[in-house]
Amino acid sequence: MKIVIPGGTGQVGRVLAESFRREDHEVVVLSRSEQGASFPVVLWDGATKGAWFSEFNDADVVINLAGRSVNCRYTPVNRRLIMESRMLSTRIVGEAIGRAKNPPQLWIQASTATIYSHRFDGPNDEETGILGGDEPDLPSSWKFSLDVARSWERYLDAAETPKTRKVKLRSAVIMGPGRGGIFDTMLGLVRKGLGGTSGNGRQFVSWVHEQDFIRAINWLIEHDDLDGVVNVASPGPLPNAEFMREFRKAWGTPIGLPAMKWMLSIGAMLLSTETELVLKSRYVISKRLMDAGFTFEFPSWPEAASDLCRRWKSANK
Repeated sequence: MKIVIPGGTGQVGRVLAESFRREDHEVVVLSRSEQGASFPVVLWDGATKGAWFSEFNDADVVINLAGRSVNCRYTPVNRRLIMESRMLSTRIVGEAIGRAKNPPQLWIQASTATIYSHRFDGPNDEETGILGGDEPDLPSSWKFSLDVARSWERYLDAAETPKTRKVKLRSAVIMGPGRGGIFDTMLGLVRKGLGGTSGNGRQFVSWVHEQDFIRAINWLIEHDDLDGVVNVASPGPLPNAEFMREFRKAWGTPIGLPAMKWMLSIGAMLLSTETELVLKSRYVISKRLMDAGFTFEFPSWPEAASDLCRRWKSANK
């Protein structure tokens, strides 16, 4: 297959591209820069038509991962860049697919499980999940994240690609052992004895092991009866307090100092990020995938954490 991955030089994109390459697929990565890439990159600006349009003709699959990282302070400038990077790239990818003489059969568009409401009473699946925005006392930064997610998906819906199946990939936090990722960041806290409960610890953490994410992408490619919204999250989300306890156990750290909400606010400011990333309750499951027969190799966090810790140690000897 020929697989085009806009935004494929990020951590998730690199892992996905390398996985496809090991299976001898032709992989074309689109990026604004070749810096840090271990494979050939086709340059684009993520907003306007260019020579890269030709890569979409005769492609089998497009997986659009383009978008500025949300791991930053939501200043006016960053808000604009985050929103534009998703809207403009989705629009121009849709245009490239729509203009291709022989367009790809499948367009997988990155979205986010953050689109669901902050809740504790039950899981959000694709059929009965509650979209966020109406929760009482919702912080403005959380509303911004919801606006981004909704707008992202609207641009996908608006793209005229009648010959191409579309999937909105609402992914939970993707846990992989690579340096610089969310697992690596959290592990750094655990190793220093700072990996305790965040806030009141009731907020759910939805996650997916990196290998299961890759397997889910392959499943969607192989099963042409799945389109529209697809959640990618393990069937075992946990409250933050339990999640961190199992994380510490997997690493072998007996102590994890808790962080109160006010402490997290200060820490987020110092690290140039937002507390939403740890305080919002993301209670999400992948009903459509599992109903279709997909099984997770790492359905529970204790076994996933043990595997990831082992792989991290092996890679950082």
